Amino acid sequence: MRKYCEECGREVETKVITKRESYDVCGESIEVDAQILVCAECGEEFYCEELDNATLIRAYNEYRRRHKLLLPEEIKKIREQYGLSQRSFAKLLNWGDKTICRYENGSIQDKAHNSLLLFLREPENMRTYLTENEIVLDERQKAKLLDTVDKLEQDKEYRAGRRFFEIFFSRIPSEENGFKGFDYEKLCAMVLFFAHKSTGLLKTKLMKLLNYSDMVFYKENGISISGLRYKQLPYGPVPDNFDIILGKMAADHLAHIEVIYDGAYEKHQVVPECDVPEG
Repeated sequence: MRKYCEECGREVETKVITKRESYDVCGESIEVDAQILVCAECGEEFYCEELDNATLIRAYNEYRRRHKLLLPEEIKKIREQYGLSQRSFAKLLNWGDKTICRYENGSIQDKAHNSLLLFLREPENMRTYLTENEIVLDERQKAKLLDTVDKLEQDKEYRAGRRFFEIFFSRIPSEENGFKGFDYEKLCAMVLFFAHKSTGLLKTKLMKLLNYSDMVFYKENGISISGLRYKQLPYGPVPDNFDIILGKMAADHLAHIEVIYDGAYEKHQVVPECDVPEG
């Protein structure tokens, strides 16, 4: 990218550098690695909205990590599991109409709101909340929500899946998983995307694509996409317990591994069984 540099007095080539910068987030100084566009000749810094926004998101996510706050997408996931709109969810919680919208779009929630959201992540806790609190929702909406809670509580596959992943994969954001709890749905979308884009995708290449995608996304946003933890092996980075994930995807009829023999060589090819989910 070329830009006009006032220091050099002419249009110059630019480059992106990384340096440590401090941001004020909710009255707390947060230091993060910021990517900055500079003149390739004199080092003069340029304003770049895309890079500045990415750094701000990284600072916000670091603040969330320090204070164990839910990420925007985690808040959205809690709301969506109950089939509620942003306005209905805010109404249920006796919050302002735009509160959930702001949180899902990146505003940092206060700790009291965060604690309630964490509590309501479990369906049985939502039932307790509905029965022990004065609810603003009308009877029809409340009945529909209780029906959804019933289905979640009775869905053995849903609950077994939750327990399954809690055993092998951490839901607690940390440095090892890119400050994001493991997200099976996002990982499945990544695998299906790469499997459809690359004909004859081999398992070893998929591992590298997943690692590269998570690293780039983390560099730009301060969190990974999948929440996977990776370990370094001689042939490249590999997600922890990835064979378990592939087995789960095969059981869910999303994708499976086919063994192909090419002379003396054995190839493990990733075969998608459905389309990439939207969104």
